[in-house]
Amino acid sequence: MTASAAGHLLPASHTAYPPTEEDLDDLVRLLRRHEREARGWPGADSETVAAEVTGRGASTHLHEVVRDGDGRVRAWINCHDRAAGRVLVGVTVDPDLDDAAADPLAAYGFARAEDLGREVLQRRGMPRTQLDSGAFADDPRQQRWLRTAGYEHVREWWQMSRPVTPADARPPVLREGVEVRRVRRDDGVGMPDDEDLRAVHLVLEESFADHFNSYRETFEEFVGRLREDPGHRWDHWWLATVDGQPAGALVASTSPGRVGTDGVARPDSTYVDYIGVHRRARGRGVAKALLGTVLADAAARGRAAVGLEVDADSPTGADGLYSSLGWVTKYVTQSWHRELEASA
Repeated sequence: MTASAAGHLLPASHTAYPPTEEDLDDLVRLLRRHEREARGWPGADSETVAAEVTGRGASTHLHEVVRDGDGRVRAWINCHDRAAGRVLVGVTVDPDLDDAAADPLAAYGFARAEDLGREVLQRRGMPRTQLDSGAFADDPRQQRWLRTAGYEHVREWWQMSRPVTPADARPPVLREGVEVRRVRRDDGVGMPDDEDLRAVHLVLEESFADHFNSYRETFEEFVGRLREDPGHRWDHWWLATVDGQPAGALVASTSPGRVGTDGVARPDSTYVDYIGVHRRARGRGVAKALLGTVLADAAARGRAAVGLEVDADSPTGADGLYSSLGWVTKYVTQSWHRELEASA
């Protein structure tokens, strides 16, 4: 066993332990307070938090919740064993605390994330991994904590959205030789065809090979991770071909509707988790065809919007395509990285 990086950093009178089902409501409330303060509005929902802590995704997540002497949840540490060589780190500290009370909790949280990251390394038998954390662009306090914990700001991401309109119901016009279809399923409703799933995975791996921080994820890791998302739907996977050969893929999920600031409930939305076009097929209108397809699907389902994330320094200029098709940036997030060795 390696020594604990957190040591004696936990503030006096506070307790820390792995969360259970009884902690879920408090964790959701903490995360929503953080999002409201750092981004301007909350988006966390009970289903997603439950999936990570006690549900389908619990096997790949390591958590710790911190309560103060009065029993109030003040911090949440979340480490996701995303794939070999990648651990996603989330440290959420109660935004209601002033710096004097919050800074020690953040120091403990990021040190404890090192402990949990090393547990992942021991489980995988690996010597090192990348800790990948993040912050909202308008959250200087989180950014300060990340910098203090040894993380480096490496990238910015535009979180874009586009409302779905009645005109989107029309299927896209495809260029010659381009076809888009859902992954095949037994009788249209059963498990998806393994060959199609592997084609989607391979196309995406090849599509992102020249992108920032690209790394190889096994087929099993890829499918297993996406299925952990409560919004996962097999009928939200599409495969594009050019002249009969796999050339592009899009994987989307369902985002639950929320009540707006005006008190009106919004319908569910679609979120594009992945869209990629193989280098040999770029310039053939494949990305536009895939986006048109997911918009038509969203319109048919009565969805409110389609969201996606794009690298602010995309090497393919994807942001220009999205903007030309009506997507606008709602907010900006940052990636912060540091390397972690198995031995302290």
